Amino acid sequence: MKASRLLSLSLAALLCSVSATPPAFAQAAPQTAAKKPAQDPELQAAIAKSNAYTSLSNRTIRAIESWDRYKSWVDMKKGPTGKERYISYGLYSLYDVKDEIAKAEAAAGQPPAQPELDAAVKRYIAAYQELAPLITRAERYYERKDYRDDNAAEGRELHAKMVPAAEAFLRERNAFSAQLNGYKKGIDARELAAIEASEGRQARWQLRNIMINARAVMDVMPSNEKPIVDLAAFDTALAGYSGAIKEMDRFKDSNPSGVPMIDSSASSWLGNLRDFREKLGKSKGDVRKGAANDANRIVSSYNMMVSMADSAARMIR
Repeated sequence: MKASRLLSLSLAALLCSVSATPPAFAQAAPQTAAKKPAQDPELQAAIAKSNAYTSLSNRTIRAIESWDRYKSWVDMKKGPTGKERYISYGLYSLYDVKDEIAKAEAAAGQPPAQPELDAAVKRYIAAYQELAPLITRAERYYERKDYRDDNAAEGRELHAKMVPAAEAFLRERNAFSAQLNGYKKGIDARELAAIEASEGRQARWQLRNIMINARAVMDVMPSNEKPIVDLAAFDTALAGYSGAIKEMDRFKDSNPSGVPMIDSSASSWLGNLRDFREKLGKSKGDVRKGAANDANRIVSSYNMMVSMADSAARMIR
């Protein structure tokens, strides 16, 4: 099997997104509104739109996983022959995303109007709806080993349709992700400011600041499509996350209880990131040259942090 999956993903719990396409990195999860700032209707409307779009992005990333699975065993230029060594790998079945699509479509027509982002999500949905039925057909076809009955004839027919549909889908996902990430960053800044104005840089602010900066690191992590890391961008994100940890340390100096649940993991993650950066430096940013396992661990740890951050947010009163 080709080494097409560099990173593993799981969970969906942060907006605390993703480029990538991220086919290869942790999914972004919905924003969690702060307690008092939640009274700001404009901010909450912006977060609601972000949540709807992020949920759609998270659930539909399964199509990328399925497509990567397919590419790992088939000759993409020739298409399937029915004789491939790993043909039994087939494709992954897709998730039911009817609700996510409906909510995203509704959000596109609701304030705050974001013309470019709203248009991008509509194109993304259309591209997904073009690809998804083909993946579902192919998944069933290979699961049932129908290629043994028709000498892979339907497999070749599906391949010819899936390739352009997948290319269009990935293109629209990249465009959508870029727009969504920019939108989220604006919301992050507004939300942090609202929390600080309401209660200062207390535990809630610290938690949000850490996870916002953690997500910024994830945004520049490698993917299957982009296995070479932009080291300058990574260094910038790493410096931002390091600054958030130092800010948390200063908070802990006067508040020994610190930030519930997450402070130790957040600090350890920083050390892991620095180890990862050292390896990337030796490979000129190419994660495939000895750093893929580290990337997997970083993604896994990040996902755990996201889960803990969600629990911590509920604990902070």
